[in-house]
Amino acid sequence: MTEHTPGPLATLLGAARTAELPAVVLALGGVTDKAAFMERCARDLDLPNWFGRNWDALADSLSELPRGTLLVVRGWQQYAAARPEEWAVAQDVLTESAGERLSVLLTLEPAGR
Repeated sequence: MTEHTPGPLATLLGAARTAELPAVVLALGGVTDKAAFMERCARDLDLPNWFGRNWDALADSLSELPRGTLLVVRGWQQYAAARPEEWAVAQDVLTESAGERLSVLLTLEPAGR
């Protein structure tokens, strides 16, 4: 029987949970446009039904996450390649939201992991 060793991301998320820090994964694999990006944000960040699915609404929603939240963004490369202008705006929103309240980690793991 092969023993499974957790990867660095699983280790990081486990450490955050052990320290009782809020952590959430935004899984963007397969996302290639703004509509899909916003839907994935709504789902993975557990945003309310009234979430407006636009950049301002996303910024407002990120500001409502618990202080100290670790936001791990996975699988973003396909979206960045398909819609570089939109991805630049998304990065701006994430950057502006980062700080004392939110830490953002973009993973560089290969697609499909």
